[in-house]
Amino acid sequence: MSSLILVRHCQAAGQEPEAPLTAVGQRQVRDLAQFLSAYPVDVIVASAYLRAQQTARPLADRLHLSVEVDPRLNERTLSPRPIDNWHEVVRDSFDDPDLRAPGGESANDVLQRAWSALNDLLIGSALQPVVVTHGNLLALALHSIDPCFGYLGWENLSNPDVYRVEIDGVGGMSFRRLWNPSHIR
Repeated sequence: MSSLILVRHCQAAGQEPEAPLTAVGQRQVRDLAQFLSAYPVDVIVASAYLRAQQTARPLADRLHLSVEVDPRLNERTLSPRPIDNWHEVVRDSFDDPDLRAPGGESANDVLQRAWSALNDLLIGSALQPVVVTHGNLLALALHSIDPCFGYLGWENLSNPDVYRVEIDGVGGMSFRRLWNPSHIR
C-alpha cells in the first residue's frame, strides 16, 4: 500500500503567499513536528507559500531532512483581486468544479496541478512523504477521493490538520484524519 500524509499549514497571519505563521502558529509547529515524527517520514514537500514552508521546517529539522518546494501545492487562487463572495465561490465549487471567479482557478484547475504533484509522490520511492499545503487544495483533493468530504469538510479543517491518503493494491484511494486539534497543548 502506498500512502502520503497531507498537512494543512499552521495558523498564519494572512492569505497572501508571503504571510508568515502567527505566534500561535509558531507554537503549533512544534507540536505538529513532534506528532509527525512518530511516522517513518522520509520526504517533506511544501507549497511555495511561506506559511507552508514554516510549517514544514521544524519537522524537517527534527528528522534531518530538507523541505522540497513544489508550487503545484500552492493554495487555490480564487481571484487576483479580493472578492466579497469568496465563501460562495468555495462552497459552490465543490458541486461545480469548473466554477471560477474572474481571473481565478477552478476546482478542476487546482486538482489537476495538485494530483500531478501528489501522484509523483505516491508512485515514487518515498516510504512516507509528508505534503504541507493549504485548506482549499487539501479539501478539494479529499473531495475528489470521497465526494462526501465537501464544503462542510473544508469548513471543519483546523490549522494545522493532518490526513493520511492511501492507495490500496487495486488502485482505490481512501483517507483518514490523523489529527485531533487536542494534539495542540
